[in-house]
Amino acid sequence: MHFIMLVVALSVAWGWRCLQVKPTHNWQQRWQQTLKLFLFPPLFLLTTAIAICWMELQSDLTQKWFDGLSFLVAIGLLGFAGILGLKLLIEAGQSKAQINTYQQLQFNGQVGRLLNSSIPYAAQVGLWQPELVVSQGLLDLLPSAHLEAVLAHEQAHLVYRDTFWFLLLGWLRRLTAWLPQTEALWQDLLLLREIRADAWAAQRVNALLLIESLLLLANPPTAMLEPTSVTFSSPVVPNRLIQRVDALLTESIFIQPLNLRSWIWLLLVLLPLTTIPLHSLSHEFYCLLSM
Repeated sequence: MHFIMLVVALSVAWGWRCLQVKPTHNWQQRWQQTLKLFLFPPLFLLTTAIAICWMELQSDLTQKWFDGLSFLVAIGLLGFAGILGLKLLIEAGQSKAQINTYQQLQFNGQVGRLLNSSIPYAAQVGLWQPELVVSQGLLDLLPSAHLEAVLAHEQAHLVYRDTFWFLLLGWLRRLTAWLPQTEALWQDLLLLREIRADAWAAQRVNALLLIESLLLLANPPTAMLEPTSVTFSSPVVPNRLIQRVDALLTESIFIQPLNLRSWIWLLLVLLPLTTIPLHSLSHEFYCLLSM
């Protein structure tokens, strides 16, 4: 039974990622579609692994050996997920320790850290309560109005807690890098994250200032503080830059509301866990018959 559960879970995860979604210029709809395709497979695999491990540990030795392969795969997946998560948390702690050594200043009314580098750079760094990091190169390059636009964009990342949520998404990305479309979906999420932050900032500053700032910072270096940083000018291919500019020019509103109905599909992730009480009942029934 447990081996069949594992095969079904792998088949569902692989098949789900093979689904092709029709491209849309509705950014909110595209955000939800991409998240659905990205999130469901790894979460479904994790809950299946938890269910298999739980049931195997409740079984007798004979049953453990019978389904030994599924148990080893399940516990291996959970162990790898735990080690990977711990590694990301350690890296997050190192990034936090690094920025704590930077001088603390105020940038247009926002408290942040000054990075002593000639490379133009602005980012939120941290987890749930990230800190703003701005480089001297950015202060030297941008006029005051453009700097305000960049800082408004970075404030949006703080509002949406992007550093925290994208650390979790990045964890799932590394965990299931072997699944189809993982990297393509990840890159799309990064683009949509920036478009959402642009839309939030455009309600507070002139959108043209954001566009000009984007063009000035169109070829930034690789992010210097990973994995818990989100930057205004993450390295982008020309097509992605064009999409951000187009979204700003069309004044697309991309503010993510709390819509529980759009997240009902997540209940499907819990389906493997419903087999646990059924397994317990069948085990008790088997014991009664054996008496």
